[in-house]
Amino acid sequence: MLTNNLWAIRNGAHSQSPLESASGSVSKLDLKAPRKARREYEKGYRLLSLKDFKGATEHLEAAVSLYPSFVAAHNSLGSAYLSLGRNEEARDQFAKAVSLDDHLPASYLNLGCAQLSLKDYRSAESSMQKASSIAPLDLQLAMALTYTQFMNQDYSAVLETVREVHSRKHEGAAIVHFFAAAASDGQNHSQETQRELETLVREDPKSPAAEQAGQILAQLKVEQLRKDARKKQLLAAATANPPALTEAASRPTAEQLAAQHQIVLQDANEQKQVAEAEAAPDAPCAACSPSPSAAVSASAEPGSSLGAGRTDPADAPLTLRSTVEEVAVLFAATDHGRSVTDLNREEVGIRDDQKSPSAITGFRNEAQLPLRLGVVIDTSASTTRRFSFEQRAARDFLQKVLIGKDDLAFVVGVANSVLLVQDYTADQQGMSRAIDQLTPAGGTALWDAVSFAAGKLSSRPEIQPVARMLVVISDGKDNSSNVTLKEAIATAERGEVFVYTVSTREANEGGDLTITGERTTIGDRALKLLAERTGGADFMPGSITGLNHGLEQLQQVIRSRYLISYKPALLKHDGKYRSIDITAQKSGRKLRVYARRGYYAQLTASEQSNF
Repeated sequence: MLTNNLWAIRNGAHSQSPLESASGSVSKLDLKAPRKARREYEKGYRLLSLKDFKGATEHLEAAVSLYPSFVAAHNSLGSAYLSLGRNEEARDQFAKAVSLDDHLPASYLNLGCAQLSLKDYRSAESSMQKASSIAPLDLQLAMALTYTQFMNQDYSAVLETVREVHSRKHEGAAIVHFFAAAASDGQNHSQETQRELETLVREDPKSPAAEQAGQILAQLKVEQLRKDARKKQLLAAATANPPALTEAASRPTAEQLAAQHQIVLQDANEQKQVAEAEAAPDAPCAACSPSPSAAVSASAEPGSSLGAGRTDPADAPLTLRSTVEEVAVLFAATDHGRSVTDLNREEVGIRDDQKSPSAITGFRNEAQLPLRLGVVIDTSASTTRRFSFEQRAARDFLQKVLIGKDDLAFVVGVANSVLLVQDYTADQQGMSRAIDQLTPAGGTALWDAVSFAAGKLSSRPEIQPVARMLVVISDGKDNSSNVTLKEAIATAERGEVFVYTVSTREANEGGDLTITGERTTIGDRALKLLAERTGGADFMPGSITGLNHGLEQLQQVIRSRYLISYKPALLKHDGKYRSIDITAQKSGRKLRVYARRGYYAQLTASEQSNF
């Protein structure tokens, strides 16, 4: 998934230059390399792939001499040096790549590998941690980080990383349980050691590591090995089994996949995902719902469902608690695209499950509510032609929308990988720099990015109510995600995150003709559904120049937030989905309202016991 992968290069997994392949992140600086430097780099890279390390160094040294800011050349030269045993020179080249462009996870990965070779385990762990923080969903980086943490004897960190990996889809990454077993043994936790080894055998029974784990388990159970002997064996086994990054790195790129499978198959998959997400919402299972005693009512404190006293992110979206009969809903209202900030209670109507509430218990303007904003920017190869304009539009949008003293935002770039290029900050210049470093390349793991960003927004502890909003700037096409559109929507709903989508597709790009004579695409439908299901809004400007206008409309929506709380009529705690319909008018004019479409009425304790 990552270009310039050290272990992959050393094993000949790459067959083409990362400048030729759009399979991973590319430094913006590399796009400015002069032709002569690029030619030297390409020659060196080909020799590196053929394991002619000495020949590769000559051309790669020439490339960085001609263009000192050539990030890919520094990474490749470092890989050649490392293969020749010139470890300190390799470390220096990777450090140079990081200093030139500090948002590429591959550079930190390579630097960590060089530091491992120098037995500088503390620095290696720091480098791997940085790489993993930039690409938080990359399993290969997670495996490398776990291995490095183990070598640094940071056993608690090993266990924490393995728990994170195990909590999500992690096919092919079962080796991390070997490191967890070794770390548990290092902490004298024999039961945990055995449990981790058993997990490894269960998840990947055919791997060499599983065979070793089985042997150790047999010894643990039958011979009751002495503590020191067991520790020594685990240490040797774990050290001899670095993460199998070559296998992952040799997976086909998005371009290769497209060549192997007809485009119609991808479209069919996207059609299936959209249809699945458009179906009626699934009712939450009784076992997944929080207990009444542990839950915090959305109306216990007005706005608390938007930040304060949050429950487990796995809870059902806007689930009513069995001990409280109130619902609190955040909504926004605009008049022909302009924010309406002076609504009063009498100008707002609400129906719950098609019935008027028995009572309105609260209404207030929340325009000043602190904003927690995530921005997902599609950096796939399909955005190349219009990407510079999209970057400028995104920078301008953030500068205009983050105006509160307590507002915070983060930025995620998404191609094949999900990259957290800027964590939570109020520093607009920092966010602008992060956006400017993004470069279009590769496919699109859009739903992975949405799920990650929504989870990040919902899991942040808050001491006061906040508004959690996610802005997605994309054409809505996805070809690389592990998460489905339906799962991404569910993550946003569970975290009470409002998703606003801004399409970058141009009207002249065509689409399917609908029965109404309009043209739409699968991506359009996906973005619209994502926004509607989460209480946000979709904006489809239809042109590059219209993108700014779409983002300006979004600013108006964000500035016109209200919170209304009420008691539903004839509420039954039956676990069923109940619709919400909010209307508003001003001076006789009907306004456009953006709000969540519904919630689940939680089962009572007695009803849960029947399941």
